[in-house]
Amino acid sequence: MTAARILAVDDDPHARDLLQRLLGTLGEVLVASDPKGASERLAEEGPFDLVFTDMAMPSPGDGLQVLQAVKAKLPDTPVIVVTAFGNIEGALDSIQQGAFDYLAKPFDVDAILRVARRALEQKRLVEENRSLRKQVERSSLVGRSPALLEVYKQVARAATTQVPVLITGETGTGKEMVARALHKRSPRASGPFIPVDCGAIAETLMESELFGHARGSFTGATGARRGLFEEASGGTLFLDEIGDVGPKVQSQLLRVLQEGEIRRVGESAPLKVDVRVVAATNKDLKDRVAEGLFREDLMYRLDVVHLHLPPLRERREDIPALVEHFAALHARGGVRPVVTPEAMSRLTAYDWPGNVRQLENVVARALALNVTGVLGPQDFPEPIGDASKKATGLAEDMPSLAELSRRYAAHVLQHVGGNKSEAARLLEVDRKTLYKLLETPEPEER
Repeated sequence: MTAARILAVDDDPHARDLLQRLLGTLGEVLVASDPKGASERLAEEGPFDLVFTDMAMPSPGDGLQVLQAVKAKLPDTPVIVVTAFGNIEGALDSIQQGAFDYLAKPFDVDAILRVARRALEQKRLVEENRSLRKQVERSSLVGRSPALLEVYKQVARAATTQVPVLITGETGTGKEMVARALHKRSPRASGPFIPVDCGAIAETLMESELFGHARGSFTGATGARRGLFEEASGGTLFLDEIGDVGPKVQSQLLRVLQEGEIRRVGESAPLKVDVRVVAATNKDLKDRVAEGLFREDLMYRLDVVHLHLPPLRERREDIPALVEHFAALHARGGVRPVVTPEAMSRLTAYDWPGNVRQLENVVARALALNVTGVLGPQDFPEPIGDASKKATGLAEDMPSLAELSRRYAAHVLQHVGGNKSEAARLLEVDRKTLYKLLETPEPEER
């Protein structure tokens, strides 16, 4: 536990001295003798991680006033109320108003430290959870499974460092999204994020792409060109499928990571670069090293922080959230499509060999071909719409197209607050067709 900043408020100098000595083992302890002094400390020397306050103090004010002042300025800071043995009712009142706990005088030394540590741990957890929520909001990662939450934690911790990161996982698990989340959370967020698909660039062109070249350095080099390392200066260079890079470029990457400098093709003078490297691979680099296809020293340079993304079949509880996310992302007319329970069950049962990328493509395709806005099992290709049906033991009876159309029209109408003209516009039909979809007779014109 890192050193804490603690404020102790008590009109008794002996009590203040005792609290200062005991809590000093947990961090810096400042004291105040009354609510006014506590308010001044909060205003001038805050924030604090923990506040101890006596309940009964000479007027004006008491411990409740200190509690209210702390909650107004530092709502996440726990407050522990100290009370005389005979004033337990007042202590319970303070709990109802937001105090973390209360202690009775005379002090129990062990109890003071035990409650203080518990309060500080709660504050740490609150701050960590808030940070993780922000991470979820700021990245494209979707899901709340334990496996993905562990990735969120690792991203939050690694983002503040400058060391290389290696992201591993099967194809389509979202390695680039994790790399972008690292960049957005890092001190380099205002700089560029440049992704490079190493598997899609020919070995003969990779050197020039990454490091640039001088004019005339090879046939077709009619002018000097900056490489991607220079373009990513001050930001992050994401090297996807790093396991496909050839031996010559591997040695040059090692030099960049060791020395922080590059050489353009055709030039001898080195250039300093300020770039964070994040690499990703769906291959086992240790196997590549054993086969003589990848440099062991480069692997260790890249693998300073290791993030592993589990395949979607190992975190099925994330699939419904991903389906809803992609359905909203690819929706037409701004109205979120409806995914039937039968369809969701089958989507969750499928193993998704292409992982998140495959799931997004399947949802996008289903929406592109669907005219009702209600996605049922029949909207998804085999084996998703067929084999998983058998695996889950679902009934064969499915709603008719007319029924699905009616459901979606009703959903859109509810979405726009009953405005039939707006619902018709979003559905791209006229009002007469809308009434037919809803199985409601069109009112007679007057």
